[in-house]
Amino acid sequence: MLWGINRVLAELESRERPVRVALIGVGEMGTDILAQTAQMQGVKVKVAADITAEKAIQGALSAGYPPSRIRVINRPTEIDELIAGGCPDLLVAETADLCFSLENVDVYIEATGKPEVSAKYALLALRKRKPYVTLSVECDIAVGPILYWYSRQKNVVYSLAAGDEPTALQELYDFANGLGFRIIAVGKGKNNPLDRFATPETCQEEAVKRGVNPYRLCEFIDGTKTMVEMAAVANATGLVPDVRGMHGPQANLADLLKVFRLKEQGGILEHEGVVDFVIGDVAPAVFLVFTTSNPRLVRALKLRSMGEGPTYLLVRPYHLCSIEVPLSAVVAALYNKPTMAAFAGYVADVMAVAKRTLFPGMSLGPIGGFDYFGLIDKAEKVKEENALPVALAENARVINKVEKGDIIRLSDVELPPKSILCRLRNLQDKWLEGLVSADSLLNLLDTL
Repeated sequence: MLWGINRVLAELESRERPVRVALIGVGEMGTDILAQTAQMQGVKVKVAADITAEKAIQGALSAGYPPSRIRVINRPTEIDELIAGGCPDLLVAETADLCFSLENVDVYIEATGKPEVSAKYALLALRKRKPYVTLSVECDIAVGPILYWYSRQKNVVYSLAAGDEPTALQELYDFANGLGFRIIAVGKGKNNPLDRFATPETCQEEAVKRGVNPYRLCEFIDGTKTMVEMAAVANATGLVPDVRGMHGPQANLADLLKVFRLKEQGGILEHEGVVDFVIGDVAPAVFLVFTTSNPRLVRALKLRSMGEGPTYLLVRPYHLCSIEVPLSAVVAALYNKPTMAAFAGYVADVMAVAKRTLFPGMSLGPIGGFDYFGLIDKAEKVKEENALPVALAENARVINKVEKGDIIRLSDVELPPKSILCRLRNLQDKWLEGLVSADSLLNLLDTL
């Protein structure tokens, strides 16, 4: 999909008509995006916004923009005029909402890290028929199927951003699937020891050493982030978790072909076609295990040093996170193609499990906090258990006691009534159950 993209970008640069980006969220990831696009040809962040203009300015300065190249504007018409006139400065909108009144941007990149915000702005962008690229995998596993459907009705792109493990796995999957190979498993390396009951408090010392937010580190250590990422892969590819929570074996790259095979072949799998993760030397790589029964191809793969079979390994040894994101924006704007979305529909989800005993009246904190961790399972299993999707858990109010280690049920909480994410998920549930027609759904999404 990206073959020759460098030449396309060079041509856009020579024509002085770059892909014009509106960046929503200038935190750690957004700042990287600003720094990366500043050195690229053919794509430029023209306007950026965060919770406050000052926060966006600080991100721009950290990305290397000189103060003289940053201008704060509070009127959309003025921003549009400056972009149309070829203004070389980075324009900072006083609020992110202003960006969704703009005409002279080609694509939105959302890097807020907040699924509620991502859902809100996805709807605004798609209504304007502007491509929308998001880094919020949490939003995608909650409402990705309906947002992808909505984008297709509008003939515009809703996409997860290149750079993280899910989109790196999508790249491997598309390659192997396009060649007609039978896919046994796809997965990622987890570079932290798994501790389901970790909290920001237990992660504090390590977080300080790494210079990261303890909540952010905790969501990786307690496994929730891995569950979320692989649910997104499942919904994009149709591959499923083999067991609840996935296997997550201790394994190194050299072990993967032996581990990811069926149990009767000496491996760990009940079924083929699964998503999983490993703890070992794999991170930051992602991998795909495939097979073929064609004798000619078996011979050809052996000649290409792919091994004796019957299974073969593909590895993408890196993912560059926010550094790769601009490529998704370019592909969305120029070719109207998503890098990754819930192409397969609602296949898997991540349920919330209590990290501690929860009492009525408590308000649940964020992912990576003190209250819950996530476990992936097939979508129908999550529904059968009436489990609270982890992406909807933040700010839910507990109404029934939940013991430590128990699944939090939807009946145990009250979801925030004004949450766009929760309302969108409710609408998606009704649509998937056949309770809302396509025409009605389109009208509802246009006004939600």
